[in-house]
Amino acid sequence: LSLEMTGFDMGIIVSKFSKMLDLMKKILQPDWTFFPKVVSPLIDTIKMSILGTVIGCLLALPVAILSSSNINHNLPIVSVCRFILALIRTLPTLIIALVCALIFSLGTFSGTVAIAIFTFGIVAKMLFEAMEALGANKFQAFWSACVPQILPVYLSHSLYCFEMNVRASAILGYVGAGGLGITINERIGWRDYNSLGMVLLSLFVVVVAIDFFSEYLRRKLS
Repeated sequence: LSLEMTGFDMGIIVSKFSKMLDLMKKILQPDWTFFPKVVSPLIDTIKMSILGTVIGCLLALPVAILSSSNINHNLPIVSVCRFILALIRTLPTLIIALVCALIFSLGTFSGTVAIAIFTFGIVAKMLFEAMEALGANKFQAFWSACVPQILPVYLSHSLYCFEMNVRASAILGYVGAGGLGITINERIGWRDYNSLGMVLLSLFVVVVAIDFFSEYLRRKLS
């Protein structure tokens, strides 16, 4: 039924396979002279990811406490906080970035706000669930006994979101949120696949380096 409804046709994939190989061949032959033009938007992407992650994680901590029913016994506040978190998590990062670009104008500021909102929704949700699993029913007991256990989890979630945000921020330029996405969009528009290969290679190296470093830190925290 899904094959019929989506119009999936394996024959088209087979017939277009040679074109995909041609495209990949160009991408895998990066234009090294284009690298100087990649550096600035790549740095913007990393800065957006770092700042957005930090802001989102800082905002997530108090909201996670307010969302934990075992710590906060005010049911309306718990419900409102959880509704907001659920609403944020249902919105794709690109949609959030598009709305931010419309509100704050185009540029890296919009991308940073979008990343912060996305990170806030994810980290707060995972954190309040971890808090409820510990079962502390008073804030004082939670702060003295549970925070030492929650802190490594909180930092681990924050690092994980940072990894995701580096990848996500690379495409936010498609909706005018700055960073490497603008360069990627331009190269695809100009069909300059060799330069696109240079952009993707640079992004790949950065993402792999961040993944290894983040994994190392998470192992230390566990």
